[in-house]
Amino acid sequence: MHIAEGFLPPAHAVAWGVASAPFVVHGVRSLTREVREHPESTLLLGASGAFTFVLSALKLPSVTGSCSHPTGTGLGAVLFRPPIMAVLGTITLLFQALLLAHGGLTTLGANVFSMAIVGPWAGYAVYKLLRRSSAPLMVAVFSGAFVADLSTYCVTSVQLALAFPDPSSGFLGALGKFGSIFAVTQVPLAVSEGLLTVLVMRLLVQSSKGELTRLGVLLAGKQAPAESEAVTR
Repeated sequence: MHIAEGFLPPAHAVAWGVASAPFVVHGVRSLTREVREHPESTLLLGASGAFTFVLSALKLPSVTGSCSHPTGTGLGAVLFRPPIMAVLGTITLLFQALLLAHGGLTTLGANVFSMAIVGPWAGYAVYKLLRRSSAPLMVAVFSGAFVADLSTYCVTSVQLALAFPDPSSGFLGALGKFGSIFAVTQVPLAVSEGLLTVLVMRLLVQSSKGELTRLGVLLAGKQAPAESEAVTR
């Protein structure tokens, strides 16, 4: 991630684009509704997109034809839920492909599927599970961002293994090789992204308490102990 321009076979590139399209279309509708009903959320939406753009532009060389980097999608998924993050992630990946030669147009569908769809959904699922089990807010935020980052690279490993199976051990052998190489850089990056996302969330708790309450991140009417602790620290 990002898989480079022209790196995937054409059939794979088309298939991942088709798989991603319904999620992005649904996300556009969700984003349009959010902006129409709550125009005050525009600034926070822009900040979530910028957070994703900046973090995912910090790349480290990894597997041939790919790279490792933070994704930044966990924050937006927690704040606005995964459908909207699918749109923000797609816009980020499109601009990076056009302006930074980071990723590509032919591989846009594959990159969107891993970073803008699976990552946000996986991270959000973990976040919601922990919150429903009364975990502190910042523990849930860290876990969500960590899983969103790491699951992106798990999917990328699957995509590369499907496109380039090992001559002797096939898909599973290639998956093990891609996954193990990614893990060297991606696990510490996922931890770092989780910590950074917690820091940003602490700042938002202090500066945008009303908006976070409307979005359901903070409890309405009163703060849970974890949220209160985040404000006072």
